Amino acid sequence: MRGRVLPILIVLLAIVLFWYAAAIWMNAPWQSMLYARAGLVDVPVQQFVLDSWAQDKPVLPAPHQVFGEIWNAAIAIAPTSRRSLAYHAWITLSGTLFGFVLGTALGIALAVAIVHNDAANRSLMPWIIASQTVPILAVAPMVVVGFGAVGVTGLLPKALISMYLSFFPVVVGMVKGLRTPEAIQLDLLQTYNATPWQVFAKLRWPSAMPFLFASMKVGIAISLIGAVVGELSNNAGGGLGVRLLTGSYNGQTVQIWAALFIAAALAAVLVIAVGVLERLVNARMGARPV
Repeated sequence: MRGRVLPILIVLLAIVLFWYAAAIWMNAPWQSMLYARAGLVDVPVQQFVLDSWAQDKPVLPAPHQVFGEIWNAAIAIAPTSRRSLAYHAWITLSGTLFGFVLGTALGIALAVAIVHNDAANRSLMPWIIASQTVPILAVAPMVVVGFGAVGVTGLLPKALISMYLSFFPVVVGMVKGLRTPEAIQLDLLQTYNATPWQVFAKLRWPSAMPFLFASMKVGIAISLIGAVVGELSNNAGGGLGVRLLTGSYNGQTVQIWAALFIAAALAAVLVIAVGVLERLVNARMGARPV
């Protein structure tokens, strides 16, 4: 455990120290201006450092300011309040999971069609790749506004944006996974007179499991990004994206950083959850633990 935890703690400590130093450097001009307006001269260095770490609207908030905001807005306040980060995190999580499920299902379906049908392989794959060249910041407003024009608001437009991002790694991973069986294995099943469904269920699908879960870990993370981007285009629905947007409008950098940390922690938890699901599926399938 020491060999695993100690390097992580050392890197984390280095990041925190660099962060505090950067906060002094970036907040120093504004702090010097505040002293000049107040007519203060010859301020001790220690006081200057402490004041640069305690500004109301700093350019770069100090770590203790960010975690203090997380505590005040996520733990010390009722989770049902619209001012609560927990409330907004739940809204973002709902869109993320809904879009991720849709994206994973779509990705698997497209991969199966591509592997088993040469026409689908030739026609679908180029368009799937081309779809990811369109910037999500251009797609999200069109989706939100288009669905809003027909009266569809809330979770669905945001989930569709998440699906648009998350289906691509699943398609690519599953196509690779479904094609991993070697020719000798396929020939063996043909020797046993296996049906196409039996070949898929007994050989291709189990072979694709490592690729599927690797793709899902990527997909769940970018699905969260899609949900946040969707919320930036609809500031009436709530979510971490809305907190980022309102913080940007009001110059509340501490609020922006707190929302970013909550989003990052949420993504980490979701990736870990996919990893736990992977271990459970592998154990169910009789795979040896790594």
